[in-house]
Amino acid sequence: MRTWISLALLVALLVACAVPTGSPLPTATPRPAVERPVVTLMTHDSFAVSESLVQQFEAETGATWKILKAGDAGSALNQAILSKDNPLADVFFGVDNTFFGRAIAADIFEPYEAPGLAEIPDELELDPEHRLLPVDFGYVCLNYDKAYFAEKGLAVPQTLEDLTKPEYKGLLVVENPATSSPGLSFLITTVAYFGEEGYLDFWRKLRENDVYVTDGWEDAYYGQFSGGSGEGTRPLVVSYATSPAAEVYFSEQPLDESPTGNILPEGGSFRQIEFVGILKGAKQPELARKLVDFMLSRAFQEDIPLQMWVYPANPNAALPEVFTKFAQVPAAPAQISPAAIDAGREKWIEAWTTTVLR
Repeated sequence: MRTWISLALLVALLVACAVPTGSPLPTATPRPAVERPVVTLMTHDSFAVSESLVQQFEAETGATWKILKAGDAGSALNQAILSKDNPLADVFFGVDNTFFGRAIAADIFEPYEAPGLAEIPDELELDPEHRLLPVDFGYVCLNYDKAYFAEKGLAVPQTLEDLTKPEYKGLLVVENPATSSPGLSFLITTVAYFGEEGYLDFWRKLRENDVYVTDGWEDAYYGQFSGGSGEGTRPLVVSYATSPAAEVYFSEQPLDESPTGNILPEGGSFRQIEFVGILKGAKQPELARKLVDFMLSRAFQEDIPLQMWVYPANPNAALPEVFTKFAQVPAAPAQISPAAIDAGREKWIEAWTTTVLR
């Protein structure tokens, strides 16, 4: 009996649930999902931006900002060139003045005269057709470990020629110019400094003086250099003029002085300018222009120093205190044109490889 009563109640409940009563329940009309447009920035592995700025751009445009990292600067540019018929991105950032000629010759960028260019010095604008627009710049130079030289009572080298002297044997680490952007910048510096007739003699002497070559900046600085956050044994390294400021900023203990210093002989450093451009065939050309505008905006420009440790192209962008106190701007960097670099880059790298590595 109890079983039958239960069955009856169950049937009643099922009917109540299955049959609508009274006013019909509102039914939701299926709405197609609205897909946000995506604008893709292709760049090198060292690119960095604050997450708050990514969110700001996305809020202002209603788009998703995708960042596609594609290796070091040279590798990323090569991929952009190889995929020119079916571009992987809308915007490319990271062409520097060592690869400027190759990028222009590949004809992969659309001209765009962004309004933000009005605030950028002419000396940073290398392309009169505005296919590549300057975003930032920095200086590749020699860094040294202050504690090492103080403890040894050894004078800090003051010129590039000093690096070939016996007292500095086995102290220097450099990056391979075939695989590293700062390595290539330093090679170009030596070409400008000694001339095409003399730079290989300098490198032969460096080899005899036990220069150590690594594939990239990270291993050179953190793995082989002894100063600051480096864990190696060599007190001289090719790095950036802002590296001493970075040592202060990232130190776990407050510092009044950087543990590393710059060596900035006349003509012995290289100003590296980085550019952005809109790729031909971009799927989102309007958003691409908005992204370029955003990267030249004051907000993005002021984010650059503590993200990528280089200077904003816009001189009106405020610099963080650690830059004004601990970074240095070389008085006389190397002078060499992008055209000369483009004409000589490959043969210099090949000759350097033969001289230093073989």
